[in-house]
Amino acid sequence: MKQLRPAIVMTLLFIVLTGLIYPGIVTGIAQLIFPYQANGSLHTANGKVVGSDLIGQYWTSPRYFHGRPSATLPPSGTAAPYAADGSAASNLGPTSATLLKSVKDRVAQLKKENPNAPAGTVPVDLVTASGSGLDPDISVDGALYQVPRIAGERGLSVDKVHQIVMDHMQGKFLGLFGEPHINVLDLNLALDAAK
Repeated sequence: MKQLRPAIVMTLLFIVLTGLIYPGIVTGIAQLIFPYQANGSLHTANGKVVGSDLIGQYWTSPRYFHGRPSATLPPSGTAAPYAADGSAASNLGPTSATLLKSVKDRVAQLKKENPNAPAGTVPVDLVTASGSGLDPDISVDGALYQVPRIAGERGLSVDKVHQIVMDHMQGKFLGLFGEPHINVLDLNLALDAAK
């Protein structure tokens, strides 16, 4: 009994400290300093939430830029692209016959959807999923590959769509890490706003 009381008191104390006070302080600081990021980096259009900068979306219309393929599998077990509750990679290695077939099928589909795309190889990020399966960004080459299709679908000049892509290019993180990339949601919202 002598040891039970201090154990219960310490447990309750740490529950309050680490379960209530610390998270409350961190949440409050985040809301003050980084409110956009703390609330999910949500985008709104016409007063309605249309997506997040952090999670990709499944764009299927030929009028929009398409993101990376998604390999998410939510708890329901039914494949659903960009299902945040099922964030995971496919875990298929580069020698996997399943992965190779999947990539070949995606390349064929992309070439079919983009018959006027620039000559050369299809950008790898358009045919492979990211580690999380939720990547909201594509490479600059991935966006430029889709420009002719989008220009034709929207009745815009290729130069106009190309300029929209270049205006939304984000550089390397801190100027050092990663590669230049484009957030697909930002790009598609800018496309909708273009005249």
